[in-house]
Amino acid sequence: MSKRGKKPSKDTELARVYGLHAAEAVLQGRPEAVVRVHAQDNRQDLRLGSLLEIATNLGLLIERCDSEQLDKLSHNERHQGVCIEVMPNQPRTEQELWQLLDNISLPLLLVLDGVQDPHNLGACLRSADAAGVHAVIAPRDRAAGLTATARKVATGAAEFVPFFQVSNLSRCLQQLQTRGIWRIGTDGETDVMYSDCDFKEPTALVLGSEGKGLRRLTREHCDQLVAIPMAGTVQSLNVSVAAGVCLFEAVRQRS
Repeated sequence: MSKRGKKPSKDTELARVYGLHAAEAVLQGRPEAVVRVHAQDNRQDLRLGSLLEIATNLGLLIERCDSEQLDKLSHNERHQGVCIEVMPNQPRTEQELWQLLDNISLPLLLVLDGVQDPHNLGACLRSADAAGVHAVIAPRDRAAGLTATARKVATGAAEFVPFFQVSNLSRCLQQLQTRGIWRIGTDGETDVMYSDCDFKEPTALVLGSEGKGLRRLTREHCDQLVAIPMAGTVQSLNVSVAAGVCLFEAVRQRS
């Protein structure tokens, strides 16, 4: 048990963050949420040593364990010798979303329409963090949440990018419109290229789920549909790759 982290209640399901980069991001950004630090007992590399020094300076007790125990804690994902248990960074409410937007003059939002693979969600969160996205929005049902896998793939971004789960995505998109936010959806059937779109206005980039793309109602609530040109044999990009391409076009235009 840590010396300074919150003591969880019996009903609290702790989130697990594993991998050196993700663990360091949590230690630096949310040290008060750390409950336990597990480190591989026979690993002595410099990166792990630097991370454990940060944990020690924060007054956290480090629990040593073998590789097999870490494999179990990290669900057999690549843990790089460390797993941190934290009070979970919970998805925020719709009311908090509107409060957040009240204080942002030029929002850049990422809306995910039913992305179900936690690896893709984690990769989208990582791209969103790198692009300075103010919030990621996803439906509450039939979509991936902030699981341990999503947090690991996000390499720490899941602990910092505001993540909102809404009960009705179409209604949320309508409310974004009333706030003057331009809703840009990706669709391979349109002739408008993503690079021809104006991202310098308040923008919500809307991407669909793996394989199916945007649902009909979601597409109807977009102000503009754009495509990413495909020069090869594949018909579409992975949703996280598409998110990165479009988000960094927004970064380019805004800079």
